[in-house]
Amino acid sequence: EDEQIVAEIMGRRFFPDLITHNTWEGFYFAGHEIRITEATDCYGAVVWPSALVLCYFLETNSKQCSLVDKNVIEIGAGTGLVSVVASLLGAFVTATDLPELLGNLQHNVLQNTKQKCKHQPCVKELSWGIDLEKNFPRSSCHFDYIMAADVVYHHPFLDELLLTFDHLCSNDTVILWAMKFRLERENQFVDRFQTLFDLEMISNFPSLNIALYKAMRKGRMKA
Repeated sequence: EDEQIVAEIMGRRFFPDLITHNTWEGFYFAGHEIRITEATDCYGAVVWPSALVLCYFLETNSKQCSLVDKNVIEIGAGTGLVSVVASLLGAFVTATDLPELLGNLQHNVLQNTKQKCKHQPCVKELSWGIDLEKNFPRSSCHFDYIMAADVVYHHPFLDELLLTFDHLCSNDTVILWAMKFRLERENQFVDRFQTLFDLEMISNFPSLNIALYKAMRKGRMKA
């Protein structure tokens, strides 16, 4: 079953017929052909399999997990594929990443959502753990969903990432997080994450070494 679903997920990707000066990949989600411009010299400008897993979940669970008119923020948006799909499914999306990635992120989001979405998504800088209250004040920023795909890997900002999850998450916010398991240090982040959040694995793909989680603040999952 795992291999069958993984084949379906990966089957959503297509490649250009001709090689051009622009490096891009294509994807089919939410009834649209999505073209994502990439840069192979930057981790944040490449579409990773975790993003496809999350997009597939959003599309195939659009009735049970409706995004229509929901306020969504994606952290570590990278190329913007997840943000684009969430927008096409009716959400008001804020796609965030580091300043050096915003140009390509803005291009992909605009190219794939203009005049196609109920709410035009926005792109905003977010460096994990920095100026959170200034840029995303708790009093005025409420998100129904926080989305993250492949934000845990070998980088020195895991403490800041956890702080960012904590700051952006209200009591009724749902976190949807796709994670590829790599090294033990990064895997331990899951244990630290669970000190603040109730965590439920909703999909698991051993052949990709990727798990998809749903999380809420502790004590709120059952409620």
